[in-house]
Amino acid sequence: MFIQTEATPNPNVLKFLPGRHVATDGPVEFAGIDQAAASPLAEALFELEGVERVFFGEDFVAVTRAAAAPGWDEMKAGILSVIMDHFLSGAPLMREGSGASDHAAYEGEAAEIVAEIKQVLDSRIRPAVAQDGGDILFDRFEPDTGVLWLSMRGACAGCPSSSATLKAGVENMMRHYVPEVTRVEQTL
Repeated sequence: MFIQTEATPNPNVLKFLPGRHVATDGPVEFAGIDQAAASPLAEALFELEGVERVFFGEDFVAVTRAAAAPGWDEMKAGILSVIMDHFLSGAPLMREGSGASDHAAYEGEAAEIVAEIKQVLDSRIRPAVAQDGGDILFDRFEPDTGVLWLSMRGACAGCPSSSATLKAGVENMMRHYVPEVTRVEQTL
């Protein structure tokens, strides 16, 4: 098995491409060892020194190293080994019963607007940020003010250029395709 690595715009995140599907049921992020119990691969990665976050995309694993962690040259071999061992073992990515939570339900016109927002996110924005090892997810929409709240994950979380991407790229695109959106903010 050959696993490629790619740098991301966030210098603390490295993207690992195992050449196969990773998160087939949608992206998943673990912000610490306490959340990793849902995934054997995430647990194994957090056991390595310096691993701060783990993100599973459709065909990649993005690993965030802590600021005080060793450099990528020291960390990369261990991460590659854990990923390779996991995929060669045939173990599932997620353990049974570890599903995602649903967001607040919207009704009427607000439900239609949220559906449009999610469609633009899924078709135009998420594929672009996935190339950089990240993801942007819908968090909530405030119909009264037009404020859209998005959550940035993977390489996008904590990236120095994420606020510029959110304002210059995502907000402009959302306002163009969904005029009810007046502003885009990041959920922290």
